[in-house]
Amino acid sequence: QLQASGGGLVQIGGSLRLSCAASGRTFSGQTVGWFRQTPGKEREFVAAIRFNGGHTYYADSVKGRFTISGNNAKNTVYLLMNNLRPEDTAVYYCAADSSIILSSIRVSSMYDNWGQGTQVTVSS
Repeated sequence: QLQASGGGLVQIGGSLRLSCAASGRTFSGQTVGWFRQTPGKEREFVAAIRFNGGHTYYADSVKGRFTISGNNAKNTVYLLMNNLRPEDTAVYYCAADSSIILSSIRVSSMYDNWGQGTQVTVSS
């Protein structure tokens, strides 16, 4: 089971750190991704990490502002979001899967396990 947390209300240019904790399972050997969704829109890829090797992948819209990282000891993946913009407002979900190939890493339907989502609101 995945538990996403850390969302909230922040001003433009502010920062938040989201956490995705795994209970009853380990992230070892998994690809963990963050996606976001706004009402009426498809779920959008934000970032992903290959937990064992540490390779990271980002959507162009967040590159340079967001950082995804993993903590083996805490079995947690983080998404540090800096310089937040109003268009970053969304419900953020974490997801994990053990068998995603590189070409599918940005595809939400390829992930089998999902957290419950955490709301991020960026306001002026």
